[in-house]
Amino acid sequence: MRDALREALHEEMERDDSIIVLGEDVITHGGPYAVTRGLDEKFPGRIRQTPISEAGIVGTALGAALCGMRPVAEVMYVDFATCAMDEVVNQMAKVRYMFGGQTDVPVVLRLPSGSARLLAAQHSQCLEAWFLHVPGLQVVVPSTAYDAKGLMKTALRGKDPVLFMEYKRLYTNECEVPDEDYAIPFGQADVKREGGDVTIVATGPMVPKALEAADLLSPEGIEVEVVDTRTLVPFDKATVFASVEKTNRVIVTDEEVKRGGTSAEIASLIAEECFDALDAPVKRVAAAEVPMPFSPELEKLVVPKTEHLVAAARELVG
Repeated sequence: MRDALREALHEEMERDDSIIVLGEDVITHGGPYAVTRGLDEKFPGRIRQTPISEAGIVGTALGAALCGMRPVAEVMYVDFATCAMDEVVNQMAKVRYMFGGQTDVPVVLRLPSGSARLLAAQHSQCLEAWFLHVPGLQVVVPSTAYDAKGLMKTALRGKDPVLFMEYKRLYTNECEVPDEDYAIPFGQADVKREGGDVTIVATGPMVPKALEAADLLSPEGIEVEVVDTRTLVPFDKATVFASVEKTNRVIVTDEEVKRGGTSAEIASLIAEECFDALDAPVKRVAAAEVPMPFSPELEKLVVPKTEHLVAAARELVG
């Protein structure tokens, strides 16, 4: 996924010279996860290292966008977006509306998310639900290298602010990515595996776990359909509802804290608009309601696992 994101940036910066990149260590180390490594050599002057000031990074990106550029701003960890909430929530999300549609706001915020390498409570959060609550922001959560590249290209070609959640544990995940140009439209979920007994609607790092659960359940005669949301705003209700109508049972899963998380929003949509298709209550599998521990053994107790999905599916199917 890391290489796919880098490819998307290279190809789009070649295509559009209004795209710029800014953030901490984006030249020296290619950012914390080496996604921007090599960009400065190919596009000198279009990639800028910034001080440690998230408010400054996001504010500068917004200003550049209003002046006709297409900034890609990397906030080192999504946790640190809290230091730029005014710029994201009160400015970036609302400028188009408050200016009566007279201006575009083509900002892409790259936000490494989730647990990895025992980074503890202040570097491991999953905060999608905060941002999908704000009208004016698009929220993207890829689960594969193929999806990451195609969704990043769409983000870089758009007119509105995009929060691009990159789960750190997925950076090293591999899959086939074609050489030819492609883009994946926002609001288009993907059925990663077909099945007829229970649907798992998954985001980000829970997609590979859902596929693992499906492999474990298949020998028991439980066929799982796995739907990858890809984007949370806009959200593809049609694909999710079609799967629920097919299987009549659904698990919604993400790596966020369960209380008030994205899984709650998706579950409520299913309950409100697809209730007649359900043969059992909607189940949710998400993280425990505690800050992320530094201890590796405690971290294992917080993050949702494949076995949690397996147990939920068995209970639903009976």
